[in-house]
Amino acid sequence: MEDEEPGAAMDAIVTQYNTYEDFLDSQITALDLYYLEDEELARQLVEMGYRGSGEVLKREEFEARKAAAEAARLSQRTQQKTLSSAGKELKDNFLKALALREEANRNGKMTSIIFIRDKNSHGQEVSGYIDFSHRLKTEDFDMYFTGKKRLLPRPTDVSFYNWETHVSTSNASPNYQVIAENSSGLLFKNKRDRKILNVDPKASPGDNSIRIPIQTDLYLQAVIYDHITRRKT
Repeated sequence: MEDEEPGAAMDAIVTQYNTYEDFLDSQITALDLYYLEDEELARQLVEMGYRGSGEVLKREEFEARKAAAEAARLSQRTQQKTLSSAGKELKDNFLKALALREEANRNGKMTSIIFIRDKNSHGQEVSGYIDFSHRLKTEDFDMYFTGKKRLLPRPTDVSFYNWETHVSTSNASPNYQVIAENSSGLLFKNKRDRKILNVDPKASPGDNSIRIPIQTDLYLQAVIYDHITRRKT
């Protein structure tokens, strides 16, 4: 069996003891205390490498490794908390579809556009296209995945239309440029790979893109357009 890597052994030490003094105490034997009759002196001798029953680890290295271990632990906790859908009970196909795409839209591997048609809080029918990746970065999606709030298009999204007031808006997002005045209908140009996403249901969605209608009880209509991002080389 191969010996454990020195670095791994040191990391195990710093995670085992809360303070450097605790580590030093672990190296002091009963015989050391019997002869030295001074716990602080025994600690100093262990630190200098003259006494002790294990690895010699300087205070600076112990504290540096302790800080690194704590930073790694916090980073892991942050990454685990990043996904708003994690640990949620998702009862509708639409929410399940969003959860499947959340991580890829957060890390940039995918930039999905969500089409939703439904009635707003005033009973007005609205429809629009939402840059999922951008929304994930600008608001807390916990309320959507828990069902406390419904995801609806807004006038600030890449495209919005109120069928009652006839208010129509379009806005560029960090991921897409809107091409509204076009004979082919509404188009979205991905800013990273310059590919065109066509949301016309009768046309092909374009390179590296796919159109997926979602059967859902939450909306009158929902469609997700997934675009796999290809960086230019």
